[in-house]
Amino acid sequence: MSKLKIFLYLLLLFLIPLLVVPFLKRTKTEFEDELRNRPAISVDNTRDTTQFFAIAVHGGAGMGSPSNIPDSVQVAYRTAMYQVLEHGRLMLMKGDSAHHVAVAVVALLEDNPLFNAGKGAILTNDGRASLDASIMTGWDKNAGAVAGVERVKNPIKAALAVLQKSPYLFLSSSGADAFAKSVGLEMVPNSYFITEKAKQRLKQAQEQEKSGTVGCVVRDKYGNLTAATSTGGMNNKRFGRIGDSPIIGAGTWADNQTCAISCTGWGEYFIRNVVAFNVHALMLYARRPLSIAAYEVIHNQVAPMGGYGALIAVSRNGDIVVEGNATTIIYGFIDKFGTLRVALSK
Repeated sequence: MSKLKIFLYLLLLFLIPLLVVPFLKRTKTEFEDELRNRPAISVDNTRDTTQFFAIAVHGGAGMGSPSNIPDSVQVAYRTAMYQVLEHGRLMLMKGDSAHHVAVAVVALLEDNPLFNAGKGAILTNDGRASLDASIMTGWDKNAGAVAGVERVKNPIKAALAVLQKSPYLFLSSSGADAFAKSVGLEMVPNSYFITEKAKQRLKQAQEQEKSGTVGCVVRDKYGNLTAATSTGGMNNKRFGRIGDSPIIGAGTWADNQTCAISCTGWGEYFIRNVVAFNVHALMLYARRPLSIAAYEVIHNQVAPMGGYGALIAVSRNGDIVVEGNATTIIYGFIDKFGTLRVALSK
């Protein structure tokens, strides 16, 4: 009886593969045929799957303590940040593109005498306002910049006009003013920019006030990035000095592959370290996250040289970073989750 059981077991072991393997092969063949005959999945590449947006602004950075800023001025700074962020939010909600939003926001800051840009610009050694601005769009890496303009009311609009309407990328001084006038931008006398506050700063010749710039970075709902920066430059500057703000790669950068960046601080050090581009390069080539790249450039490159300042940035994914080694950083943002924050220090 036991021999019969053993024989039956061996027979089953032999028969099972003969019965099962053809079935599995047939099943696999039928499955492959089904896959081949199944209609292809339709992918709509035109469908917008990036409906979130993000925006950040800055109003300059310096080495003074925020606690030394009078309460009334702190309120004015915060109010200005809230106002321009809300303006940017409404534009983005309506579907406006990143570069239009960035220019509109920076132009509002230029019109506010609180900031060292446009109407509130600090003065050169000879008592004039000399203004710089730049803009870069991330989807095509196109850019426009002006430096040393003295009559165009909103230098950031002149930078955009250079991007859109000029065969050149960077215009300076009277030529940039003439170009701005030729494309219909509003022109004003240089005295328009000169405020009593600017006169007092010049008179005191406070060389420690080396920075004070405005900027905006935007990620619109279509996934496009833009960075825009505008400044009155360094207090008491001479000999046609130009800082980082109008220099693409130093003070401004945007690339849809990585991020959009606007810088503020001691421009000579930001130029020497090509700060804005350097952050982008660390993201693109070294695969660093935006926060790590920004920290690396500011604290391990700019700071050891003796420079100071800050940057605001927004990544392709809508992440916002504010990084700096300055003690006062005036900034605000609305992140991709709709969270709004305004502050005078990091």
